[in-house]
Amino acid sequence: MGYKDINFPEGSKFLVTGSAGFIGSNLVEAILNLGYEVRGLDNFSTGKKGNVEEFINHPNYEFVEGDITDLDTCLSVCDGVDFVLHQAAWGSVPRSIEMPLFYEEVNIKGTLNMLEAARQKGVKKFVYASSSSVYGDEPTLPKVEGGEGNVLSPYALTKKVNEEYAKLYKDLYDLDTYGLRYFNVFGRRQDPNGAYAAVIPKFIKQLLNDEQPLINGDGKQSRDFTYIENVIDANLKACTAGSLAAGRAYNIAYGGREFLIDIYKNLNSALGKDIKPVFGPERKGDIKHSNADITYAQEQIGYEPDWNFARGISEAISWYETNLQKVSR
Repeated sequence: MGYKDINFPEGSKFLVTGSAGFIGSNLVEAILNLGYEVRGLDNFSTGKKGNVEEFINHPNYEFVEGDITDLDTCLSVCDGVDFVLHQAAWGSVPRSIEMPLFYEEVNIKGTLNMLEAARQKGVKKFVYASSSSVYGDEPTLPKVEGGEGNVLSPYALTKKVNEEYAKLYKDLYDLDTYGLRYFNVFGRRQDPNGAYAAVIPKFIKQLLNDEQPLINGDGKQSRDFTYIENVIDANLKACTAGSLAAGRAYNIAYGGREFLIDIYKNLNSALGKDIKPVFGPERKGDIKHSNADITYAQEQIGYEPDWNFARGISEAISWYETNLQKVSR
């Protein structure tokens, strides 16, 4: 069963934090299309107003501009909410190495504020974004929950701490929490701009503009790239999972493995380009190879990713060809 076939109780209300971001805005759109009410929270520090413009007048959508580092704001937005999908955070491994105190404030304190607000307001399910970066220097492939190594960046540490807090909130307060360890999510609305942009939208934008992309390292690093539709499925399936599955974190990926240099060559071909990349130094804190075992998520929360990499990248290319100017605003 895909997420479009899920029937939540009539009158169910969702809160999406980071609702003007890449993943958050896609969740808002999916929930509205299913016919349920959504409240979105964002402070536009990384999210874009363009991502919420099309929903702003929807009768089932309420947008709140605010910050998760403010507890009063978190309490207010959790009022009357059944399901929290907590996506708000600052991403990027290299940026976290430059700004560790800021990542502590936003990613850890902000998540703790949201957990506490959800507890006080009687939220039914708290689903939150974790990351494959928690596996750190553990070399074993595929990555399996319970086989984590030493984290390699402040960003990864914030996600690991979030998982521990979420487990405590289940154990101490019986708040049903579900962590989703995203593996390199990509797709529509992902920002292609800036020094910390994700690699797929950045490559697509540069190739469309006939620019020469930079590849950090030799291009032989591999990732389990995960299309946005699979992430939507995971979030909404987690909202239907039983309490026995709560207090844990799950790999959210397709279960594949793509090498960066192959992706670049395929994008070149798909866009009708012949542009050679520039190779630069490896980035500090990056994991060389990433590939997920998704069995646990399939068994415990009913996660079933329908979109493989080939299908997802084709859809993403088409979207950026049409919307590049809009997403670059």
